[in-house]
Amino acid sequence: MKIKFCGAANEVTGSSHLLQVQGKNVLLDCGMFQGKRKDAFIKNRKFLFDAKEIDTIVLSHAHLDHSGNIPTLVHNGFTGNIISTFATRDLCRVMLEDSAYIQSLDEQYFEKLKRKGLAFPFEIGPLYDFDDVDRAIHLFMSLDYHKTVYINKYIEGMFFDAGHVLGSAVVYLNINEDDKNYKIGFTGDLGRKGLPILRDPEIMPDLDYLIIESTYGDRCHDDIMHAQDELEQVVNETVSRGGKIIIPAFALERTQELIYHLHVLWNNKKIPDLPVYVDSPLAVNVTDVFKMHPECYDKETKLEFSRQNNPFGFENLQYVSDVSDSKNLNLINTPCIIISASGMCEAGRIRHHLYNNIADSRNTILTVGYMAKDTLGRRIIEKESPVKIFDKMIDVRAQVKKLNAFSAHADKDELFEYVKQFKTLKKVILVHGEPDQQQPFAARVNKELGLETFIPKRGDILELN
Repeated sequence: MKIKFCGAANEVTGSSHLLQVQGKNVLLDCGMFQGKRKDAFIKNRKFLFDAKEIDTIVLSHAHLDHSGNIPTLVHNGFTGNIISTFATRDLCRVMLEDSAYIQSLDEQYFEKLKRKGLAFPFEIGPLYDFDDVDRAIHLFMSLDYHKTVYINKYIEGMFFDAGHVLGSAVVYLNINEDDKNYKIGFTGDLGRKGLPILRDPEIMPDLDYLIIESTYGDRCHDDIMHAQDELEQVVNETVSRGGKIIIPAFALERTQELIYHLHVLWNNKKIPDLPVYVDSPLAVNVTDVFKMHPECYDKETKLEFSRQNNPFGFENLQYVSDVSDSKNLNLINTPCIIISASGMCEAGRIRHHLYNNIADSRNTILTVGYMAKDTLGRRIIEKESPVKIFDKMIDVRAQVKKLNAFSAHADKDELFEYVKQFKTLKKVILVHGEPDQQQPFAARVNKELGLETFIPKRGDILELN
C-alpha cells in the first residue's frame, strides 16, 4: 500500500493525497492550488496521476483548497464516486459554481488585456465550466457522521466531525490488503474547541498512521473567548476615525461566524448602530445552506434557532448580491462594515473594496483568516506598501489589523493534543503546512511523544508496512 502526496505538501493549499491499494486509487481531497498564477496553472492542470484511473474521491470539506479542483478532474475523465457529508455536498454545489463563474470573469479580463497587446507566457483559460461542476455534483455520494461506507472491497471509511466548517470531517479508513490491516486517519482541516455555531472536533478510533494538517504547527492563537472583544475594539476605533471596516472573509464559515459575533455585539449595544454589508453572492448562498443543516450545529446555535431567532441575520445587516449595489458601497463616506470574499483577496468583490478603500487612513482592513504565501492578503498583513490591485500599485494607508482568535484551524497546542490522544500510532504525516510550521511541530511530536514523523514534498510516495 502506498500514499502519494499530490498537493498541500510543504504548502497550505491544493490538498490532494492518493491512496493506492491493490490497484484501486482513492484520492483524499482534490483541492485547488491558490498562489502565484504560473504555479497555479501548473499545479491545477497537471495532476500527478491519470484522472481516468481515480476510482473514488473522499472529500473532507468544501473549502476550495480541498474541493476546488474536482471539476477539473471530471473534465479530464474522472467518473467515480465522491464521498462526503451531506452539508459538504450542498456547499460544494454553490462553492464550485461560484468558482466557475469567477474563472469565466477572469477569462474575460485577460482576453481584454490580450487585445491590448499584453502577452502571457502560459495558458490563462478557466480550469472548468458550469457543465463540469454539474457533472461533478452528480457524482456525490453522501453520508452522515459515524456511518460506515464501503469504498471498495479493501477499504471501509467513516466520517467524524472535524469542527472546522459546516460539514467538515476527519476521515477514518480501515484498510485490508492481503493479510495486513491498516488504520489510517486524515484530518482534512482540524477545527478548534469552543468555536461558535459548530460542534468541537471529534477524535477518531485508534490509528496506525495519521495524516494531519499543520497550518499552525508552530503558532498559538489568541483565546477564542477574546475574539468578540477584539472585534468590538476594532469597530469602535475605526468608527471614531470616521472610517470603514473592510473584512476579507471566506464565504464559507468565517462570514457566518463574523455575522454571529456582530449580531451579539449589536444586540448588547457594544458597537454603534452602523450598517453591516455582506457583499458576496456566494456568502448569501452559503448562509442559505447553513440554514439547511442544523445537524451540524452546536447546542447553543440549535437553541437560538429553536427560539425562532436567526443567528445569521439582524436589523442592520444587509446581504448584497446585485453588482450595482456592490459598486454603490464604494460611494459610502460614512462608517460601515463590509464583509466580502475571497478570504485571501485573490478574487471576487473584495479586490474592488480594497482598491477603493486601502489608501484611506481612516479605514481599517481587518483580516480574520489564514493568508497563503504569495497572495494579496499575505502581502497586506505583512504590511507591504504599495500593493498591486488590478495592475495598479496602491499605497496602503489604511490601518491593517489581524485577529488571530478567529482562526478555524487548530493551533500548535490543539494539534499536539489531538495527536496525543492516539495510543497505537506508528507514524504522523504532516501535510497542509509550510516548512517553518511543520518542522518545529514534527520535532515536538518526536521528542515528547516518541513518534516517527514524515513531512512529504509534492510527488513523494510513502510505502506503508
